[in-house]
Amino acid sequence: MKSVLDIENISFRYSKDIAIFDNFSLTLREGEIKAIVGPSGVGKSTLFELILGHRKPSHGMIRSESYSQVFQDPYSSFHPTYTVREQIMEVTSMQGYESLLVQMGLEEAFLDSLPHKLSGGQLQRCSILRALLMKPKLLLLDEPTSALDNLNQLDIMKLIVSHIEGMGVLLITHDGDLARWCADEIITLKYSETDKIPLQP
Repeated sequence: MKSVLDIENISFRYSKDIAIFDNFSLTLREGEIKAIVGPSGVGKSTLFELILGHRKPSHGMIRSESYSQVFQDPYSSFHPTYTVREQIMEVTSMQGYESLLVQMGLEEAFLDSLPHKLSGGQLQRCSILRALLMKPKLLLLDEPTSALDNLNQLDIMKLIVSHIEGMGVLLITHDGDLARWCADEIITLKYSETDKIPLQP
């Protein structure tokens, strides 16, 4: 299967004493889900920032296909003064949105609401809707179900898995059960017990 994300031997440091990544490599292919797990502060979100180009590794290479992303806080993902529909249409067409609305338990009226009028769970589902409508090759999910209750978490992840064809998913989660349920591979980032410097798997 074609790779949608290639990370080759990247290194990144916030300071000369703390190496967040040191010769870290990862390949994600179409149809795969890989989960990144580990304690807070170990570098999970930094990895996404590197993939998105918001930070630059000191050496190594990152190559990705077209991507969309879903972050933990949905309110930070939407501009407060435009409706959800307007913001979806800024980045993609609405083709196929009706069936996704039904599958996600969203009402059409939610799309014409301002973000602050929706609950965190409703807005997060809108964020996932937008990401899927973009038809990415790479889907980046940073704690995407943390705003949802347990039943909705499972339903939403089942929906994402059902759209995995032609796409690879990289998932950050603290939920080990969720990672074991959906991921083809779990990559654990952890600290050294002696010096608290992040180590690679």
